Amino acid sequence: MTNGKTAFIAIVGRPNVGKSTLINGLVNTKVAITSPKPQTTRNRITGILTEADRQFVFVDTPGMHKGKDLLNKRIDKTAVSALQDVDIALFVTDRLMGAAERHIIRYFEQSQIPVILVINKIDLLENKTEIDQIILSYIGAYPFDAVIPVSAKDGTHVERIKEAVLPHMSDSPFFFPEDMTSDQTEKQRMAELIREKILYHTEQEVPHAVAVQIEMMEENKEANTLDVSALIIVERPTQKQILIGKGGEKMKRIGTEARRDINKLLNVKIHLTLWIKIKKDWRNRPTDLNAFGYGD
Repeated sequence: MTNGKTAFIAIVGRPNVGKSTLINGLVNTKVAITSPKPQTTRNRITGILTEADRQFVFVDTPGMHKGKDLLNKRIDKTAVSALQDVDIALFVTDRLMGAAERHIIRYFEQSQIPVILVINKIDLLENKTEIDQIILSYIGAYPFDAVIPVSAKDGTHVERIKEAVLPHMSDSPFFFPEDMTSDQTEKQRMAELIREKILYHTEQEVPHAVAVQIEMMEENKEANTLDVSALIIVERPTQKQILIGKGGEKMKRIGTEARRDINKLLNVKIHLTLWIKIKKDWRNRPTDLNAFGYGD
């Protein structure tokens, strides 16, 4: 392993503040799916950036919230546990401090971890006064190491985050190969890309009731493709109907867009087959959660 400086950095915040967009910008590649829907991220996702003798290991966590079903309770536990394994946290927010933000800060107080406050989505604010008002609402809530306003969407000031992390890096061998950008398997990344398209093309309860499993990956030498079969799990027949869409149009669009992104990810032509299966109340069944990759 190469010797240098390393740091593990958790990215935390409530749902839908742009954490996944931020980790993709920090690593300069897509390691986490994004969507306008809250709770897009369900698992810890590691993004790795190696620059010369420095390795930044960013841990994207699910949005912290008080979930009702077992899946959401596990999601929140995943985010909280990430704080125990890192050198510093990025607390991402896009609004004045409220009850949800105070809930997260309590976890910082318990772990006594260094925290950088990241004010995201400044591209949506009209002037600097609005940014200052958000910053002022957090002053005194925690001894933040730094406060950095950014736009993860267009990359504004994102480089400043890495500069603020530098004092927290330790002399250490690299934990990952220098060309590695994520610790996810190909199956995990493919399943997430399919779920991302479902999030974009469905509304109401469907996005949160969906899980995706890659059931088969097989090289087809005759067609020079990688044949992939994926199972989409929902909880109700009505959700299945919404996913299929009129004349199968919605499922066709989801499959086409997912195939395009997977082709780009793996740099190989794939043939993608999608199936839908109904599993009633899977979000509250421990065996189902474990099977679909949401282990306790």
